[in-house]
Parts: sequence; structure tokens; C-alpha cells
Amino acid sequence: MSEDLHAALSRVADRFDFGEYEATAYLTIVEHGQLTAAEIAERTDIPQPRVYDTVRDLADLGLVELQESRPMRVLAVDPETAFADFQSSLDDLVDDLSARYTAPARDTEAVSLIKSRSTILRYLEEIVGAAEYELILSLDTELLDRFADDLRAKHEDGVAIELLLSPAADVPPADEFDYLDIATTVRARRGITTPVVAVADGNYSIYATQDALQGDRDRYGVIFNRSELGFLVSGFLNTVLWTTAETVTEGDDDRPFPRRYATIRRCISDLRGAEGDFYASIEGRDVVTGDEAVIEGPIDQAAFGAGRETATLLVETEDGPVEVGGQVAALEDVEAHEIRIGEGSPPGV
Repeated sequence: MSEDLHAALSRVADRFDFGEYEATAYLTIVEHGQLTAAEIAERTDIPQPRVYDTVRDLADLGLVELQESRPMRVLAVDPETAFADFQSSLDDLVDDLSARYTAPARDTEAVSLIKSRSTILRYLEEIVGAAEYELILSLDTELLDRFADDLRAKHEDGVAIELLLSPAADVPPADEFDYLDIATTVRARRGITTPVVAVADGNYSIYATQDALQGDRDRYGVIFNRSELGFLVSGFLNTVLWTTAETVTEGDDDRPFPRRYATIRRCISDLRGAEGDFYASIEGRDVVTGDEAVIEGPIDQAAFGAGRETATLLVETEDGPVEVGGQVAALEDVEAHEIRIGEGSPPGV
């Protein structure tokens, strides 16, 4: 670090080296405009003998003026004037620091445990921003308001969004909130026990309790940072949460083909509601050998099993029909990691 930058940081630290008394006195003086030392003592918990030292410290910082009268009066300096030079210096400092900033690598840990509310919110923002083609979320109504603009932008960019809201009693009805501007399908689930979940493109995901976002230190969130383990969160949301929620509104998915999918259930739901002949290009792995597999061909069937416990695509390939399932598939031939669906011919992988 250069000496100039070190000095600038030191000045910032010195400028805001407020103790409890200085902070209390300054806010009280600003609120009233001017006060005597006795009046400051009356309006705060600052002991009378400490008031004079406290206000002189504030005067040295240029935040107040001392009127040496009897009794001495303390006058607030206009904050815009008092902090003008400092604000300019701080802006320069931030610019200098930004020029030196090297973004830390965040992909070294596939799974991270977090307890900070601010960190949970930051990762939620990152996951929403990272989605390229598919985003599924479980949010409360406060988070809905916070991320509505981000979701709207993603939806306009063609990202398929499924949104689960809770608790249902707090969820605005469809005629009071334009949900279809921010998502294709919206459901509401009863109870504050519903966790906060976000999954981008099937692998970058977060799971957190609603209590954790209230600042409860005994609660936590888990990040799956672009890890294949993200399917655990996705599968939990798609089965346990999504199937126990009531539909608030559902729009038509008018995205053009070809389309990309991370979750086979969403793919099958779309195909069952579409007309025409469709072709698949699927990247995944053989469920028996674990070898990488690329499947291409026309789709013969797209079906859910009883209770939606299974979801299977039957693809006709040059080597014969192949059954494709979702993550951790066991009954099918291939576990799908990414699915592309097109019309007329298999989309390029």
C-alpha cells in the first residue's frame, strides 16, 4: 500500500474516531441547533464534567462552533459544510481503493455455511444475477419487494422464473401485484417455516431459514457455489415445497425455442403444454457407469410418474430409445445435467 493511501485511510479513521459521548453530544446539538453545556448534560447521559472535553473534541473536528460566552454556547455547523471536504476526500479514497481492488475468488469452496443476514442477501442477489436461463426461488414478501426489479429484468431477458412466496397470508393477491412481470408461475405456501431458497440454472443455489434473515444468530444459510450439489436444493424446492403450495397466478411461457433447462420437471411441464414435434440435446451421464453422455434425437414421450416422484423423457436416438431422468436418476438410463429442446432438429450442445 502506498504512503498516500495509508495516510488517507488514517485520516478517515481519525475523522470518525467518535466515542459514545461524542456521538451522543453531536446528534443532540444537531437536533437543537445550539445548546449550552448544561443543556447538553440535561438532554444526554454525559456527565457534566465530561461535557466540555466532549464538545471541544467536536470543535476540533469542525463539526461544531464554540461561542465563548457565559455560559458557553455550542452551535451546530451545517453538516453539508462540516463534511464537505471529508466527503470529497472519501470519494477520492474509494476511487483509489477501487483501482487497487482485486476481487477475491469465491469459487474455491463448493459449499459454504453462512450466518450473516447481509451475506445471505448478497448471495441471493448474486444468484439472481447469475441466472442465464432458469431461476427458481422461495421468498417472503419482504424479499419479493427487495428483488422485484431484478426479477423483472431477468424475466425480460428470457429467464424462466418460478416463484414461491410465503407465508401465504401475507402474499398480495394477483389483482394487486403484477406477478407475471417478474415470473411465469407464482405459488404461495402457508407458514413461516418455508425456507428462503434460490437456484440459478440448477447449480448455483442458497438455502436459508427465514429466522436467519431476521438476524437470529442460531440460524444459518448454506451456499452451493456453482456445485453439482445444488440439485439437492433444487429437488427439495421442486418436490417438498412447490407441490405443497397453491397457485397464485400462472402465465403462458412464450419464450421461443430452442430452450434450455436445468430441471427436467420444468422441461416436461412445458412440453406437456406445447404442440408440435420436439427434439432434445441432453448433456449428462450414464446412471450405471457414470460416463459422460450426450443424447440427441426426437422426443417420443415426456411423462411424470405417480405423484410426480419420477420425471422421464424418452428420446429416440440412432442407437435406440433412451430414457432420461433428472439429477440422481436411477430408474432411467441417463441422468440429465442440461437439457436443450428445439423444434425440427436437436439444438446444438
